[in-house]
Amino acid sequence: MVARLPSLNGLKAFECAARHMSFTKAAEELNVTQTAISHQIRRLEEELDVNLFLRLKDGLALTEDGQAYLPGIRTAFQELRYSTQTLLESRHNSVLTINTLVSVASKWLLPRLPSFQQAFPAIDVRISASTELVDFRRGGIDAAIRYGRGDWKGLRADFLMSDEIFPVCSPALLNASKSLNAPADLLEHTLLQVSGMTAGDWNNWLSAAGECAQLAERPRLTFDLAMMAVQAAVDGQGVCIGRSTYVDDDLRAGRLVAPFNLRLKDELGFYLVTPHETADTRKIAAFRAWLLAQRPGDEVFV
Repeated sequence: MVARLPSLNGLKAFECAARHMSFTKAAEELNVTQTAISHQIRRLEEELDVNLFLRLKDGLALTEDGQAYLPGIRTAFQELRYSTQTLLESRHNSVLTINTLVSVASKWLLPRLPSFQQAFPAIDVRISASTELVDFRRGGIDAAIRYGRGDWKGLRADFLMSDEIFPVCSPALLNASKSLNAPADLLEHTLLQVSGMTAGDWNNWLSAAGECAQLAERPRLTFDLAMMAVQAAVDGQGVCIGRSTYVDDDLRAGRLVAPFNLRLKDELGFYLVTPHETADTRKIAAFRAWLLAQRPGDEVFV
């Protein structure tokens, strides 16, 4: 059987009086009389059929029942205060804190962010980068851009884009003596890749190109971050297995070229992830609408 909740006013009076260990100070904080506090706590004790306070000549003390009851009540009110503060801040605060992967931030989000700031100058954008999932309740994060299937439990996930996977290199490397006319020519080049979830990109692409056996066994230069692997390719250190999110801007700028036409479609994608309770606040809704307008052409994602 679920216990009936006692009077909220009585619980509030108890928590406040126990925090100050004074009916008078509790009355001042709650803007009522000391008599009202005393009556509310007395009614709470009657509801619970326990004594919560010892009324001593020189002040108050909690009974054993009061000491046992207080931590849970105090935590409950702290949660209520936190939830209320979070709600009000999310609706009125102009600060928008976005968490994303380092390479997404540097290679995709940051170059496009000035257009958001121009469109919404009243929103103060803050970017934090990490590879870990964030705790929205405790982390001070409004929204996150994450890579996966969009199935994060308890969170809203709005699909942004998925990647195409293909080799890229610097124009200088392509024009050098070592040719790249066919995938088999990769035997003459250093292969650059990224560790982690995308570590299988080269093998998948080589298999699709029919060149898996010899090339799949070659030593490679591996980086923790996609932005480092892409920069190594820009610097002419080898051929990088690129992802469109990270290389499209460099391709458009001429810093990279794609020597082959074969491109693989990634089954996973990037999502804007937000708590359901704050997903439609004005600042997050504005950022979501802007992000969706930044997506590449329809041929890149489903």
